[in-house]
Amino acid sequence: MPLIKIISKLLIATFTLLAAQTLLVQNALAKILPEATVGVKIPLANKPTTKPMTVAYIPLFKRYYIADGGLAPQASEFESATSKSLIHAYSEDGKYLQSVKAGYDNRSIYYNTNSHQLETITYNISSDAGFSPNTGIFSIDLNEDGTLKESSNDVSGFNPAFGHSGTMPTYDPDTNHYYAKQGRSNLVFVVDTKNREKVAEIALDLAKAGAAYDDVSDLYVAYSGRKGEELVLLDIDHKAALVFDLSGKFVGKSELPKTLKLHAQNHYSGLGYANDMLFVYNENEGEFGTYYGFNVIK
Repeated sequence: MPLIKIISKLLIATFTLLAAQTLLVQNALAKILPEATVGVKIPLANKPTTKPMTVAYIPLFKRYYIADGGLAPQASEFESATSKSLIHAYSEDGKYLQSVKAGYDNRSIYYNTNSHQLETITYNISSDAGFSPNTGIFSIDLNEDGTLKESSNDVSGFNPAFGHSGTMPTYDPDTNHYYAKQGRSNLVFVVDTKNREKVAEIALDLAKAGAAYDDVSDLYVAYSGRKGEELVLLDIDHKAALVFDLSGKFVGKSELPKTLKLHAQNHYSGLGYANDMLFVYNENEGEFGTYYGFNVIK
């Protein structure tokens, strides 16, 4: 056999072995932690306008953004139908920086790595509770240093595909889909905003996880970005993060500290997934409560 062919075969074998080793390393790294560890704590500096909702993170600015929820007042000759809900910015180590009123009843806030925008999804994006103004998906304007502006722009209007009026959808930048957990059920709607109907439906195997629909966060499931471990759900009653794949199969759990005190509002607010951490609101810590960022997947 010519020497060049021998060398080529050796090189191919070497690259194949390296690729296999790399895949094994990646699979080993993407491991559910049996016990969650605290990555960051963010003590809220202001009383939430109604209730704290979700958390976003922008790596470029090393800032967290926390959105409050709260319905707008009825329009009158003295007041417009604009929500008083605030969006707050915090540093990477959890120090308060600023707050602005964007005018939306926020349900989910996230950084869209495709559009390079901070975006918010409002209450009743589906028009399930009747049509109302300022509903949909909006981008929140930022200055060049990442500080929040009070201005915003439309991204997408109301869409019945999201289902429940209070759902807190999470965004998958790889497929450009949203995952909208439905209330009092194990169902997650998969939404493409170009369509007016859901493109798929995921039934989470809660029974396999040892939980029931009323044990877990009612309207929120996180997207982790980890292949085979994409969906993370807070089990409030058993104080654990439950991890599922995109077929709804239960793949593991990460125990949260048993001393963590969770309350009724953790079923429908005070959640988030940002900077590779699951965020849970602890209303008992600090004057206005504290967000804990938990590492649940290595």
